[in-house]
Amino acid sequence: MHGGQHHHDDAHSHHRDHDHGHDHHHHGHQHAGPGHNRQRGTVQWQVPHRPESKDPSPPRERDLDLVEASFVENFTRASDPTSFLRLAGIPFVGVDAFGKALHLLRVETAERTDVGAVVPLLGGGGVRYDVLPARMTSRRHDLSFLYHDGQAVVRLTFAEARSLRDGTDASHFDITPTE
Repeated sequence: MHGGQHHHDDAHSHHRDHDHGHDHHHHGHQHAGPGHNRQRGTVQWQVPHRPESKDPSPPRERDLDLVEASFVENFTRASDPTSFLRLAGIPFVGVDAFGKALHLLRVETAERTDVGAVVPLLGGGGVRYDVLPARMTSRRHDLSFLYHDGQAVVRLTFAEARSLRDGTDASHFDITPTE
């Protein structure tokens, strides 16, 4: 607009993005930004399209790391650990892929906090120890399920224990003597 008057002689609606068949009369200045018959840069604002295929993992295995973290956080506080294990889908008697029965003996949880780091010195002549600042410390939770397979104790992860076929009703097993 110049002096209160629009610089076009034609009476037409003036949209931001438009293209019309006449020249603009430029009076020694540039019009700023997109519009006025200029190519506008590409803008992507929507979420990119995802493939039509769904998550290939079975629903029981999705977000297993989050499920395991929640299990560790709450198992030790559960008033009824046996029911908690049932809710988590951990069999008391599990059958592995080879048909071997495993009997749950113990659930172990442990917490670790890393507060220091050891770094080897160049040339291999020693190591350097540093105390980690608070933002670099890390906490880890370990979770193990100890099963007996008739001969020895077997330590399983959360995912491995959940993958066992539940054979809890079949709780009798024979112990084979080892020589």
